[in-house]
Amino acid sequence: MATPAIDVQHLTKSYGTVLAVDDVSFQVRPGELVGFLGPNGAGKSTCMRVLTTWQPASSGYARIAGFDVMYQSMEVRRRVGYLPESVPLYPEMQVREYLSYRARLKGVDRRGRTARIDYCLDKCRIKGVERRLLGTLSKGYRQRVGLADAMLADPPILILDEPTSGLDPVQIAETLNTIKELGGGHTVLLSTHILSEVEKVCERVIIINRGRIKFDDTMRAIAGREPTHVVEVRGPADAVLAYLREQPEVAAVTARPADGGVTGFEVKTRDRKDLREDLARRLLGKGWGVRRLDLRRESLEDLFSAVVLRDLATASPAADGQVAPPEPTPTPAA
Repeated sequence: MATPAIDVQHLTKSYGTVLAVDDVSFQVRPGELVGFLGPNGAGKSTCMRVLTTWQPASSGYARIAGFDVMYQSMEVRRRVGYLPESVPLYPEMQVREYLSYRARLKGVDRRGRTARIDYCLDKCRIKGVERRLLGTLSKGYRQRVGLADAMLADPPILILDEPTSGLDPVQIAETLNTIKELGGGHTVLLSTHILSEVEKVCERVIIINRGRIKFDDTMRAIAGREPTHVVEVRGPADAVLAYLREQPEVAAVTARPADGGVTGFEVKTRDRKDLREDLARRLLGKGWGVRRLDLRRESLEDLFSAVVLRDLATASPAADGQVAPPEPTPTPAA
């Protein structure tokens, strides 16, 4: 079995009395492109800082390409390209000058350095501003310079925290295409608040909330989940509910509150069968009016909302709102 590109086991990180990351475990295979999702304060950025050696864990361990992030940090840094949420740049340097400086720090071979810088400038669509001072760039351009920096040494693993933050729609599309192209040849762990971005580029999704992993599955598995029939019927709610449950193809029925004599139902069928036409005919045959009958497939947004809302419903008042304190912006390092 191949060594995981990223191996996290029982990782915990505390800031004083605040538990930011609580017993987190997951693995990422070489070449996998994984979306790392969670609301603000969920622990995403803290996990990424530990994985990239910016911060030590309180307990547990993490390995990057087989190297321990605590005890073999230089080996880890040689194999990781990191884009933090707030990109640390030297405002008095020009874009190309900065990337040249960073390439030297990262040990990029002198003979291929210029070609590699040109490649990253082109891939991140910043060639047109290569002579501009970093301090004069918009947030979107600074973010793209940070991505170019992360790619400079052609590391096998990229850890990207909010890579599209501050970009306009065209720039977002270009950046996502770049990230998607990197998948396969590189392992990518991508954090973002925009779920549609994950759906476009990622093969797998990990959702973290309140410092714990709440969901971990592939996008293919999410797309293959059982669809739900959404039915709205004008008729006696109890009788309609009982009738729907009697249907042989129906696995489960959930009723929603009635509104103006119309009751909503969510119907799960066996073997993912589409019953829309049959249900409409049967319900109308009973003399009930059918106002709505749709087939809804669970989206990543539905899943994410369900995870977060379930946590809100079960969270104790004492734990509510406990998030990690803001971290100082890191300075550029190799």
